[in-house]
Order: sequence, then C-alpha cells, then structure tokens
Amino acid sequence: MSKKREMQRLIRAYKDETGEREIDMKKVAKWAAGKGWPLPTPQNPLDMLAKQFAEAAREEIRRDDATGRPYRANHSFVTMHGSEQLHLWIDIDEAERGPFLKSAVTRREQMVGDGLQLTLDMMHWNRINPDKEPIDLPMDLTFDIELRLNAPDEDEGAA
Repeated sequence: MSKKREMQRLIRAYKDETGEREIDMKKVAKWAAGKGWPLPTPQNPLDMLAKQFAEAAREEIRRDDATGRPYRANHSFVTMHGSEQLHLWIDIDEAERGPFLKSAVTRREQMVGDGLQLTLDMMHWNRINPDKEPIDLPMDLTFDIELRLNAPDEDEGAA
C-alpha cells in the first residue's frame, strides 16, 4: 500500500475512533504519531530557505503605473535542463513572452484542473444527496472576474 493510501486509511480510522467528522489534521497527525506513525525527517535547510524565497516572490504585488491595478510581480514556470526539471522565476516587468506565456498556461491549467475536480465532487455530492437541493456552481468565471475588475479598490474610501 502506498504511503498516501495508508495515510488515507489512518484518517478514516481516526474518524471512526473519535467520531469526529470535521477534522483538524494536526490532531490526526498527533493521533497517528501516538500510534507509531513515523514523523517526517526535517527538510534540508537550504530547501526550506528556497521555499521561503519562492513564497515571498509569489506574494510580491505591484501596482500598474497607468491603471493603478495590482499585479503579481513574479511568476514561476518549469523548464528542463538536461534530465533535471527546474522551477524558475521571472519578474513580469523583465520577462520575455515565452517564459511568461508558459507560466500563464500552467496557472490556467491548474484552474481547469481545480474546476474539473470541483465539478466531479459536486456531481458526486448531488448524486448521494438526491433529497437535497443540488449544488451547481457555474465554471465560467468570466462574469465573476469582470465584477472584481470593476469593483471599487479596497483602499478607496479608507481615510
């Protein structure tokens, strides 16, 4: 059995033992460790630092000089260097079209994957709950994006 499948089995065992249905994964981890599940080996400090730099880069927001709208300054993309897969970062204000397009396509594919999985999840919930009002959320986000593009800036009106 794979490690993830074994962890999924332990989550079900935790729920069965505690009767909890809305679970805190920290409590599950403490319970599993108490049952002998091995704690993970701490990450390499250099890998941890690189992850912190990636998080900082991902969170940097700038404002467009012409529109005043916020935009994400740094974007990641994956490329191959020989047989090694590299995760590289680019500054949108310095980026060539190719790497930025690669980043944008990857982020869009992530959105599609999330939308597909949410649709499958809603279809399952609706099927097993035929006596309840179905949950049906549209996956075309165009209107939602337009609303947010045209919403007042959060900073406006703040004195």
